[in-house]
Amino acid sequence: MQVMTVLGSVDVSTLGRTLIHEHLFAKWPGAEFFPPMKITREWLLQQCYVRLGALKDQGVRTFVDPCPIELGRDVTLMAEVSRKVGMNIICTTGFYHEGPGLPYFWRPMTARQIADFYIGEIVNGVDGTDIRPGAIKCATSAEPTETEAKFLEAASIAHHETGVPLITHTTGGLGGPEQQAIFASHGVKPHRCLIGHCSDNPDPAYHQRVAEGGTYIGFDRLGFEYPSPETSADNVVRLVRNGYRPQVMLSTDRLCVFQGQMSRKPPTDDPYELKALMEQGKWPPPQTFLIDEFFPLLRERGLSDSEIFAMIEENPTRYFAGEPF
Repeated sequence: MQVMTVLGSVDVSTLGRTLIHEHLFAKWPGAEFFPPMKITREWLLQQCYVRLGALKDQGVRTFVDPCPIELGRDVTLMAEVSRKVGMNIICTTGFYHEGPGLPYFWRPMTARQIADFYIGEIVNGVDGTDIRPGAIKCATSAEPTETEAKFLEAASIAHHETGVPLITHTTGGLGGPEQQAIFASHGVKPHRCLIGHCSDNPDPAYHQRVAEGGTYIGFDRLGFEYPSPETSADNVVRLVRNGYRPQVMLSTDRLCVFQGQMSRKPPTDDPYELKALMEQGKWPPPQTFLIDEFFPLLRERGLSDSEIFAMIEENPTRYFAGEPF
């Protein structure tokens, strides 16, 4: 079974340790015009090289970057970094949710029109390149809107016609069961979906409900201020002990570089000081948090290394292979 990376298709058996939801670069539209946020491509590349090099030193071999199209997705950047660092990078097609995303031009489009666009990128490449997405990004508000549901329908159509899996953003750790219901209504098999950002919700009952829905469940914003890493570790261990280990995906949703104000509270509100921290490589926080800091919390709570690493090795491989649990 093959999966598409930004440098071409590879066998899923070669994916190895995989971070399922991370970003090289993203931005809020307009940030590039604000002087403190201006960056050069050379500097951006260097930041990405350093941070992915550190992940490679941890044994990470695949980096999934589900950046929405309208939030600065740059597939040529991904290809350059992948080639230089020697790491698989998988990009996605798909838009963000209605609050900060979903460009107005696309909102009145039919699900079929949106799906055709997604399919075109998956089959032919992104924006005139031969770089093809390996998954479809979907996103909703805490309660999916009618427009967002249409975009999930479009993603479902594209999934059926291309076979690539679905990876979602939920807002505030809410809306996962609703996303599952929308996908199910369009005939998508649960194991072809990853419901993202469930770690934003500290409630074990929510996690149980998502897991019972048969999809993958993303604890993929680990290291944010809320919930605490300790709370997230408790919840991951609870899922594993309840038999859902094959469905759990682990990641941090961190960025190498971000242009704009992040949901993760920055160490300063002064944009010039923040730019200085970015230039020093001290902001945003590194993705190495997962293995260096979060995995020890899981070990303290009794998980073995085989149980832990299965969630970033076996589970992503099965997800991209399209195999059931």
